Amino acid sequence: MKFFLDTADLDEIEEAASWGALAGVTTNPTLYARVGGKLADFESHIERICTIVGDECPVSAESVATDRAQIVEDGRRLASIAPNVVVKVPTMVEGLAATRTLADEGIRVNMTLCFTVPQAMLAARAGARYISPFIGRFDDISEDGIEQVANIVEAVSNYDFTADTVNGEQLEVIAASIRSANHVTQCALMGADIATVPFSVLKKMVKHPLTQAGIDSFMADWEKVK
Repeated sequence: MKFFLDTADLDEIEEAASWGALAGVTTNPTLYARVGGKLADFESHIERICTIVGDECPVSAESVATDRAQIVEDGRRLASIAPNVVVKVPTMVEGLAATRTLADEGIRVNMTLCFTVPQAMLAARAGARYISPFIGRFDDISEDGIEQVANIVEAVSNYDFTADTVNGEQLEVIAASIRSANHVTQCALMGADIATVPFSVLKKMVKHPLTQAGIDSFMADWEKVK
């Protein structure tokens, strides 16, 4: 499993990148607004993220348009920021149409706000490079988000979508809206390709009380031999 950071916070991205385990970044309008972002600075902000993580790490930047022509226009502009920018497009009819056009032009798309197997299959056939099913938002309405994402992972794995994606690349499922380290565990067990997580969850993934107890014990014993 690869780990993407779900944030627009440059300090969080720099810190996570320094750990050596970060494979990409996903952003959305809410995350950008949360760091005090302004519309006029959005593209330069995405460019800074791309610079931090390097060309090999995809960075998702979202179109907020609802019309296919405008989504395509946004996608072309966003993709021109850096070679590793992936255009994030909501799962809807206009988004599917725009995704097909963008994919045919060699622009990678992350189809977001995906909640069902049929949505995922349509996104895949439209040429999406990534599909982002959400876990936490299912949990918010008392449904099993893990089961829904597991169904999508299983369904997608039954088929070869390389003829539909940019340059025949492998379609990948990004488990999104992750709220806990346990969500990450369950997604890894089901075979999700990627987990995109907030920085708070990424930090929790590193920690375990037995690890800390072992460190404390080793340090105490080392003091005895000084």
